[in-house]
Amino acid sequence: MTQNGDDVTLVRRPGVPDLRPAAPQSPEPAPPQDAQADEPPQELPLDRNQAILEAAKQVGALLKRKGHLFALAGSVAAYAHGGEKNLQHDVDFAIRPEDADAVAATLREAGLTVYTPPEDWLIKATCFGQPVDIIFELAHRPVGADMLERAEELSVDSVRMPVLAPTDLLWSLIAAFSEHHCDFGAALPIARALREKVDWERVRRECGDAPMPAAFFFLLERLNVI
Repeated sequence: MTQNGDDVTLVRRPGVPDLRPAAPQSPEPAPPQDAQADEPPQELPLDRNQAILEAAKQVGALLKRKGHLFALAGSVAAYAHGGEKNLQHDVDFAIRPEDADAVAATLREAGLTVYTPPEDWLIKATCFGQPVDIIFELAHRPVGADMLERAEELSVDSVRMPVLAPTDLLWSLIAAFSEHHCDFGAALPIARALREKVDWERVRRECGDAPMPAAFFFLLERLNVI
């Protein structure tokens, strides 16, 4: 998902939970050989895209059930808006900074491992073996209620949840580009898929004259995406 570059600080911000990974558990001993022979064959593991979708559905349902203000972000949000099912690495959710403690508590109560990474703009969780980023700052700006209230409720592989509006989603990807994070290849297919749903003038205005977003806009123009 959106990276905020390398200019992060280790100082905690007010309202951000100081969480730690759950203590590792000792693996259970393997059953006797004859007991293993009687077990039914295991299903093949889900492919990575489907595993990421399952994690998004599970976490989204938890947050929705508890009444948290949130929105799905990142590549899974692009997929929910009609983009390709080519999901990138993890699941991303956007929340307000002041809600981080409550969201972390909800996930921990559900049995998910939740922890604070060195970056001070998100917390992380693990669901079905997939990384989940709970982000409260997009492109160096705190996530606000106005952005989350603009989210559209969409079906995400049969589970309905709020999803960042296309304009906010593309802004969050493009405005984050910098000399240290400039993955045009990941953002280009999303821009192609959602181009008719995006207010591109607003995205340009919000990005200002930053050079890397400007370079991406030049690429979109040369490829006739916009």
